[in-house]
Amino acid sequence: MHGFTGEPGPWRRPGGRRREMPFGPPRSAVAWPSSLAIAVVQLMGTGFAAHDQPARVGLGPGAGALLLAGPALLLLRHRHPGTVVVGTSAVTVVYIAAGYPYGPVFLSVVVACVAAVAAGRRIAAWSALGLLWGSHLLIGHWLYRRLPPGGDGPVGWGQELGITAWALAIVAASELVRLRRERWVRERAEREAAARRRADEERLRIARELHDVLAHSISVINVQAGVGLALLDQDPEQARTALTTIKAASKEALGEVRQVLDTLRTSGASGAAPRSPAPGLDRLAELTGQAADAGLAVRVEVEGVRTALPPGADLAAFRIVQEALTNIVRHSSSRNAHVLLCYAPGELELRVDDDGPAAGGEVAGGGNGLVGMRERAAALGGTVAAGPRPDGGFRVRARIPFRGGRETP
Repeated sequence: MHGFTGEPGPWRRPGGRRREMPFGPPRSAVAWPSSLAIAVVQLMGTGFAAHDQPARVGLGPGAGALLLAGPALLLLRHRHPGTVVVGTSAVTVVYIAAGYPYGPVFLSVVVACVAAVAAGRRIAAWSALGLLWGSHLLIGHWLYRRLPPGGDGPVGWGQELGITAWALAIVAASELVRLRRERWVRERAEREAAARRRADEERLRIARELHDVLAHSISVINVQAGVGLALLDQDPEQARTALTTIKAASKEALGEVRQVLDTLRTSGASGAAPRSPAPGLDRLAELTGQAADAGLAVRVEVEGVRTALPPGADLAAFRIVQEALTNIVRHSSSRNAHVLLCYAPGELELRVDDDGPAAGGEVAGGGNGLVGMRERAAALGGTVAAGPRPDGGFRVRARIPFRGGRETP
């Protein structure tokens, strides 16, 4: 696995520096601090243990070399975990076969086994432990007559059971480290995926907001600019009215774009709420007035008990109506539109109709606007359907479920 081979992994910082992770790789591929500590423990601990084992071979340069060989191999346990665990086991077997005193010489094997299992080299780790256990069994019960120290007897079976339990404990601890490490990596990947998903959803939401604000306002500005140019010489007063509408629409568009950008900044920094409330159906009269300035007469009807919607549903309903009216202004030859709001318990149904036909062969409701309407409704568990009516014209129909609404006068 990447973490123990020195290859770049998901826990690397840019520039190749590693980050700390529980049960994972250290900052350096050469783990010299821990290896040095293990060397000190093995040398000093074995020296103390030798006092209680006078029958064993005395410690000397050979014993010291073997006690240092294991920690030296551990320096490379993150680069070559399989090789290191087999090597430390072999060094320990040689140490036992030489008749030196028992002690913390097994510590190198424990650390190497944990590193190998955590790195995914489980077969190498189990094989190395099997080699050590089997070798100790042979030396302690059959080969002891031919190996130092002279006059040594067989190892008691109680001691063998203890060594077996020790080997099984190493395997269990290594597997526990591996499982916890894999769970940490999996949870981290899930957190990163969730963060990316939230970022994608936020970008999509901002893109929809900007599209709806700009498409509507620029459509109004475009229509009024055409009117102003056409009437500039013949009817200056009407041209002045068109320019006033352009000024008001552009001012409103700038304000809404600024609100979207403020939301983006605050959500990425302090998480503070935007200073201005999001638009909702309470601004429907303002929306129909802008459409009227663009030459579209809008009739609004309400069925059922009018209910104050939650902010998300209220914004979605407003934007869907706004986008539908914008499409009529841009793509339909009709100069009349009908907006119907049907309130039911826990649900709002929107219907926006125009008499058509499409201007210039274009189909109303096409492009990104319809996609944005569907995404808004789907985010709340609703639906949007759009298409030609049987009697001519075009219809946008949306269903928006909500919770926690209250009746309004």
